[in-house]
Amino acid sequence: MKPARPKRTRLRSKGKLDTPSLTVIELKALQEIVGHRFKSPDLLVRAVTHPSAVSSADSVRLSNQRLEFLGDRVLNLVIAERLIDRRKMESEGDLAPRLNSLVKKGACAMAMRHLELQRFIILSDSEISSGGRERESTLGDACEAIIGAIYQDAGLSQARKFIEKGWAPQFSAAPAETKDPKTLLQEWAQGQGLPLPDYNVLSRSGPDHQPTYEVKASVMDRGSAVAAGSSKRDAERNAAALLLKSLTGDT
Repeated sequence: MKPARPKRTRLRSKGKLDTPSLTVIELKALQEIVGHRFKSPDLLVRAVTHPSAVSSADSVRLSNQRLEFLGDRVLNLVIAERLIDRRKMESEGDLAPRLNSLVKKGACAMAMRHLELQRFIILSDSEISSGGRERESTLGDACEAIIGAIYQDAGLSQARKFIEKGWAPQFSAAPAETKDPKTLLQEWAQGQGLPLPDYNVLSRSGPDHQPTYEVKASVMDRGSAVAAGSSKRDAERNAAALLLKSLTGDT
């Protein structure tokens, strides 16, 4: 008689986990990388549980969506404090795009890859097979949720330590362009004496936990461009960048 499969494997074969979990070894390794030993380890497990891994009825209770919401606010605060402290001569107009570049999903995904945390994300089998473990939105959401979990378990100081560790390569990188594509496109339009750029959402597709927005950016009769993104804001930025490139001829 073949031995019974472990409970976790049996649950995963259904595609949804009744109670998401990490092994003792996985949980210990994850806490070591995060740099915090949790008083409530269940918080950390929930932080790395993708909505696809649980039933829709249990999503609020067991997935990382609520912690992601909290972690996003904590991240914005920590990054804003850091910019205020490190860039004392910059105006709000200069600081805002720097903040946006460091708190967007792509930046969070970079932090996850830097710390090699993607292997701990709990996903459904179908999400794994479709490449979910490397998807920017999945990584970004999990990173924000981890920040939220640390904040709930140990407070702002410990969350700040994790952010400093995860964002270290981005903090040390040479300063990039301080203005995002939407700002640059707006300045171009104003310089040409044209109305401000217009953004229209053409479509929204995908599940609630992983939407895709398609946005059209246009400047009067000078041209337009369509781009997609995992949020309305990201789609607008991508469309603005494409339109600006076509209008100015920049490569």
